[in-house]
Order: sequence, then C-alpha cells, then structure tokens
Amino acid sequence: MKKALINDWYNQNGGAEKVIHAINNVWADFDHFALVDFLKDEERTFILNGKIAKTSFIQNLPFAKKDHRKYLQLFPYAIEQFDLREYDLILSSSSSIAKGILTNSNQLHICYCHSPMRYAWDLYHQYLDDAKLNKGLKSIYAKYVLHKVRIWDVVTINRVDHFIANSKYIAARIKKIYNRDAKVIYPPVNTVFFELEENKEEYYFTASRMVPYKKIQLIVEAFNELPNHKLIVGGSGPDFEKIKKIAKSNIQLVGHISANELKQYMQKAKAFVFAAAEDFGIVPVEAQACGTPVIAFGKGGTLETIINGKTGLFFKEQTIPSLLEAIHTFETMQFDAKSIRDNALTFSKERFEKEIKEFVEEKYNLFRLKKNIF
Repeated sequence: MKKALINDWYNQNGGAEKVIHAINNVWADFDHFALVDFLKDEERTFILNGKIAKTSFIQNLPFAKKDHRKYLQLFPYAIEQFDLREYDLILSSSSSIAKGILTNSNQLHICYCHSPMRYAWDLYHQYLDDAKLNKGLKSIYAKYVLHKVRIWDVVTINRVDHFIANSKYIAARIKKIYNRDAKVIYPPVNTVFFELEENKEEYYFTASRMVPYKKIQLIVEAFNELPNHKLIVGGSGPDFEKIKKIAKSNIQLVGHISANELKQYMQKAKAFVFAAAEDFGIVPVEAQACGTPVIAFGKGGTLETIINGKTGLFFKEQTIPSLLEAIHTFETMQFDAKSIRDNALTFSKERFEKEIKEFVEEKYNLFRLKKNIF
C-alpha cells in the first residue's frame, strides 16, 4: 500500500501539526504534500520525522513565507496540481484546502477534518470584520474570492470517501455544510509530557497565538478589573503590542514560550483561562493533564473536554462581565487535581493513534474487498 498524506500547509507547530506527528507515529512511510512548507529544522524533525513535503507553486511566490494566505484565490488550482495517481491511500488533514485533492476510483481518500473552511463559512463575517474588509474595492474582491472558494469547496465534497471530525462540534458543522457524516476521533494530547502538579500558586494563566479570535484581549481586559488577581499571558502574534499597551500591572506578558515553559506555567497556575470558541482546543486539555482547572467559554470543543464544576468552569458569553462572573464563582470552588488529570487522560496521544489506525485500516480493507483488489 503506497500512502500519501496531504496537509494544508506547514508553517508552524500547532494543533494540526500534532495530529500529523501522531499519524507519522502510526505509519512512517507516508509521502507528504502541502501547499507550502516553511518549517524550521526542529519543527520538521518533530512533525515530519525530518522529511520535506512536496509543495505547490505557491511555495515560490513572493512573500509566501510571510503570509501564504494572501494567495487564497490560487489555493484550489494549486492543490489540484498534485499528481497522486501512484498512491493507494490518500489521507488529508484539512481545515482549508487539502480535502480537495484529485483522486480516482481506485484510490481511497480519508479526510481528517479539523473544520470546514472557517473563513468561507460560519466565520465569514467575523473574518471580514477582523480584516477590515467590509467596504471598498478590496472588500468586493475579498467577498468575490470567498464566494468562489465556497463553490469549489462544495464541488469537492465527494472527492472524500470518509470524513473524520476532530470533535462532535465539527462533525455537526460537516453535516451542516457538506451533508456528510463523520467519525469523531479526538486529536492527540501529550498527557505524558504534561504531568500532574498538585501544588498550585496564586496566579491565573493563559497562552495562545495573539490573533483576534483567540480573545486574549478579552481576558486581559477582564483582569484589568481584578487588580488583586495575577494573570500571566504566554504567546506572541499580531495583537501582542496592542494587548501589552492595555495590560495593567497585575498582568505579565511573557511573549513566546517554549514547550517546557508552557508546561511549568500550566502546572503551577490556579486556573487556565480560555476564551476562544475552538473546534477542539488542545491547550485546555494539556492544562487539565497538569491537574489545572480551566475557566473556558462554553462553546465548541471545550464542551466535550471540560466537565463543568469538576475539571473547570464555563462562562456563557465572550464578554468581560461574563468572564468576571466565572472568575468570582471559581474563587469559591475547590477542585481535585488528580480527577482533572484523569479526564485529560481520555484524550491521550496513544488513544488517538489506536483509534485512527483501526479506522483507516478497516476502511481500506473494506475498500479493497469491494474493488476486488488483492
């Protein structure tokens, strides 16, 4: 069986890349494809076992390394240029374009879907607002491109034989947009690396790439109103300087942090604060693996990974008053670190590798029988 693994792009080590890493633990003989591959050496070693992905022409376009998303209008054409005729099994890892690769009837294509394209579908208006693309000629062009991308996205639905969703939340989104059922296999969480720590210190912690939808600014503004509560914020990104300017003295922005630093901050924090509506949300589970309760916005994947009142606490709205109410309630509660970690263990990397191996091999064996391939 010759296998190809197609990811949207490689430009960071995030949640989708942790999925790729775990898949490579199961099968080490994938050939890799992506629109672009700008991984650093240490990231490449972890994610791709040192391999280099075969990339599209977008890799060589001006400024692609800085912001490949500027070429969104070319993504459908670019992904269709990969010639995968020699492969028996194609596995795509997609939150954007990878599911649209071209295959034939003698090939099995399974898509691990992190989400249908957020910026083209349910977050369309939010993305236009954040990018300030609601007026003018640039707005007209952006809306036209996204309209065409939506059409292409629907056209490519049946290029996928089986969908895997990273949460029930995303399975419902796949059903709504594509009218396809999806098997839910939660992403891998490294519960071995993120170890239990029962002795907590008097600070709250949050960490994320600083972009609008992560809502780090909301968390900082809430803690601006809690001068006696310390907040440590990890991460960098486009909004870092803006958030740094508004943060009061009880808030410490530490910028980009290593994996070891992330673990240490998580282990000692009295709570991890999470205000985004994520498809799954690996970081809140990593916090729970450290025995740290999570104060989270009650929407999306967190509803499947946090047990309200036992491993964390939900707030209902992405507003300062709603978050402040949850923090005040949290201060009156007690949590058991071991019970919190036990919940995180149900999302382990080992569990992911076992489930995806069983699913892919079952579907491939059935496919071979139906096609009389021996």
